Amino acid sequence: MSKLVNLVSEGAGKVDPVSVSDYEGVGGYAGLKKAVGLTAEQVIGEVKKAKLLGRGGAAYPAGNKWEHLLRIPETPKYIVCNADEGEPGTFKDKLILGQLPLKLIEGITIAGYVFGAKAGYIYVRGEYRKIQKKLIQAIDNAKKAGYLGQNVLGKGFDFDIHVISGAGAYVCGENSALLNSTEGKVGRPRIKPPHLAEVGLFLQPTLVNNVESLSSVPAIVLKGGEEFLNIGHPDSGGTKLICLSGHAAKPGVYEIPLGKVTLRDAIYDPEMGGGLKGGKQLKFYHLGGQSGPIGPASLLDTPYSYTDLRKAGLTVGSGAIVVMDETVSIIDYLKGVTEFFIHESCGKCVPCREGNKQLYAILQKLSVPGGADENDLANLRRLVTAMTAASFCGLGQSASVALNTAWKHFKDEFEANVTKTAAAAA
Repeated sequence: MSKLVNLVSEGAGKVDPVSVSDYEGVGGYAGLKKAVGLTAEQVIGEVKKAKLLGRGGAAYPAGNKWEHLLRIPETPKYIVCNADEGEPGTFKDKLILGQLPLKLIEGITIAGYVFGAKAGYIYVRGEYRKIQKKLIQAIDNAKKAGYLGQNVLGKGFDFDIHVISGAGAYVCGENSALLNSTEGKVGRPRIKPPHLAEVGLFLQPTLVNNVESLSSVPAIVLKGGEEFLNIGHPDSGGTKLICLSGHAAKPGVYEIPLGKVTLRDAIYDPEMGGGLKGGKQLKFYHLGGQSGPIGPASLLDTPYSYTDLRKAGLTVGSGAIVVMDETVSIIDYLKGVTEFFIHESCGKCVPCREGNKQLYAILQKLSVPGGADENDLANLRRLVTAMTAASFCGLGQSASVALNTAWKHFKDEFEANVTKTAAAAA
């Protein structure tokens, strides 16, 4: 029996992505048609029952976020989709944007109806240029079919969606930096509070959700929150799109029910990763992107759910699973991770801007036989603590997560090239 499901990914690769009639043929827009016959409270009630956790990485309960925004009296309200998929090893939003853009548009439109919004924005990473054109065409076709624009479905509901192109800055994946960029400002994170639900886009109440989160909403409305919940884990309903890459024999995007598939299944099942290229042995896997934790083979039987992974010291994050074989040096791998954060730091705060450079310098010393001593290891630990505690936003706070978890599981590799200090030797 297959461990894979088709819920969010239903129709991917089977329909013309921009054809409304093709999308309707696989159940498209049934969720919106049902939603406009419900109250805002009823729709949000189903999202809460579904226990949909944010699929972008933060895993914040979507129903709570929606309920909070509904209670804010100020208008206008805006719907913003975070499609700035810049996390290395993550390409699941690309599948939706490129093959099922109308499912995302339907989810955003349902959110627009719930909050009485007039406008929605999709902020797409700059590298997805071709996909942006397809997305714009899909929006135009939805307008022609009466699913967007004036008087949607004859319900007196006006709603439009605009596409904004990012410029390739990883930090704009952080929601407040994304809103600044959408407004034409420098893409740097804001001080919070005030929270984005209260003071968001153009300083108005704003809902910001990830592509996969919003694309799950039509299924939740159509099937009902309880049924969506039962597909997944009792603490986090539904499915998750996972992205296998690195040394996986079959890299790609796979949709799995949360809690009913293990990490071992994801990497080794013939329907998914199919093991490692060349039959090599697994050394470690990196979950949720560069800002996520590194895990060893000993934790492969952990069920893939937010709860189970968290208990094991791991996370779902964006859904990325970067598989690395026995030939990879953990120190060299971490150098690559740190180089990424050096490049992508916005430079706003010292702990991130300078801390990542110092992390790299120490890792470089650790990669050379006799190049580091025990003081370097102590400095490495202090840097990790300072960056995590004092960085302004999630980029700097999570930049050392991979290093921290690698230290836990592969400490011997950190110590392999360390020279004992004179004090320690005495």
